[in-house]
Amino acid sequence: QVQLVESGGGLVQAGGSLRLSCAASGRTFNRNAMGWFRQAPGKEREFVGGINWSAGSTWYSDSVKGRFAISRDTGKNTVYLQMDSLKPEDTAVYYCATRVGAIYRDWGQGTQVTVSS
Repeated sequence: QVQLVESGGGLVQAGGSLRLSCAASGRTFNRNAMGWFRQAPGKEREFVGGINWSAGSTWYSDSVKGRFAISRDTGKNTVYLQMDSLKPEDTAVYYCATRVGAIYRDWGQGTQVTVSS
């Protein structure tokens, strides 16, 4: 079993920055990537971006490309989401997940990000 704990959310003004963390523990040996997702009130969960755990390569949704950056610290078993130039539409609960094969799973509890205009 894998445990994921997100942190770093909060309230920020538009144009500001936040850095989210996701600490993983447990049976992560078969993970090939990790991803970040978000869910705004009344909307479906949306993919934000991901990182290949071994290579460190990243990919992003068009809505955050150029503003968000994902990184990882393999020694700390932690993935980060650096969010810059935040917009009110980025307001959501942000979740991390492990990816095994092509499936994202083992969700964290989420951390709230609120961007005020």
